Amino acid sequence: MVFKDYYKILGLESNKVSMAQIKTAYREQAKKYHPDVNIANKKYEERFKDINEAYRVLSDNISKRKYDRMWHRTVGKNNASYEESKRSKDSLSSDFFNMFFGNIDEKKTSKTKRKVIPSKGENIETEINISIEDAFRGNEQTIGIRTVEGKLKKFKVQVPAGIQNNEKIRIVGQGKPGVSGGKSGDLFIRVKIDNDERFSLEGYDLKTNLYLTPWEAALSTKVTINGINEDVSVYVPAGIQSGEKIEIENKGYKDRKGGRGKLILDTKIMIPKRPNEKELDLFKKLNEMSKFNPRIG
Repeated sequence: MVFKDYYKILGLESNKVSMAQIKTAYREQAKKYHPDVNIANKKYEERFKDINEAYRVLSDNISKRKYDRMWHRTVGKNNASYEESKRSKDSLSSDFFNMFFGNIDEKKTSKTKRKVIPSKGENIETEINISIEDAFRGNEQTIGIRTVEGKLKKFKVQVPAGIQNNEKIRIVGQGKPGVSGGKSGDLFIRVKIDNDERFSLEGYDLKTNLYLTPWEAALSTKVTINGINEDVSVYVPAGIQSGEKIEIENKGYKDRKGGRGKLILDTKIMIPKRPNEKELDLFKKLNEMSKFNPRIG
C-alpha cells in the first residue's frame, strides 16, 4: 500500500498549516487540474480526484488529526513522496483512503453528481493613462481587454474625481470565469496619472512654472495664473530670483480628506528673444549704469 502525502498533493510543504491555507491550496490545485480545463487528459483527471480526496481529509479536524499521526510516522521519518494509489473504476476514493478512513458509499455517489467545491476565477489587472485634469475632475474612459477566447471586450469605466496615482478601480465579475459554478474573478484597473506641459503631480501638490519678465521680478507684481480648476491671483515680491518657489495653499490636487494640496509655482525669469529697438536701448542704458554683477559674491 502506497502512503499518500495529502499535503504534497495540495502543494503544501508540511502539515504546519492553517485551515485557511489548506482551503487556498485546494482551490489553486483544483483550478489547475480541473477536468473542464484539461479535457481528455486522464492523468489530470486522476490528479484532480486525489486533490479532492486530500481536501476531504484535511478539511475535517478529526480526520486531519488521524492522518497527521500517520504523516509524522511516514513522511517525518522516511521523507515519503507522493504517488497515485489504485482506485476502482470511477471511484472517487483510493485504496489508501478507504483503508484508513472508511469506504465511500459508491451507490450513493454513482446516483448523484460528483460534488466539487466551486472555485472563484482569477482576477485580471490592466491599466489606463489619464491626464491630471481628467483625474482631478473625474471622467468616463473606455477600455478593451481580451477574453479567454481571444475576443476584444470593451468596458466603460467611470474614473472618480480625485483618484490617486496608481490607485485601482475594481469591476466585480469581469475577470476570468470561475470553475465548477464558482463566481468569475474581478477586473482591476490601475490608473496612471500623466504629467503634462502645464502641471506635474507630486503627492497632493501640483507644480507649474511661473514665467516673469526681468522688470516684474525686480519691481514686484501681481499676476493671474490658470489653476487646475480656477484662476489664481498671485503676488510676486520684488527681487524674486529665477528658480525660487511660491506656494499657494489649498489650490493643488485633491487629498483623501476632502482638502487640497498646494499649488507650487517655479519662478522662471525670461528675457525677450527678439527685443525691439527701444527695449535694446533700455537694456544698454541699464548695462551702463548698473553696478550689479551676479558673478561676484
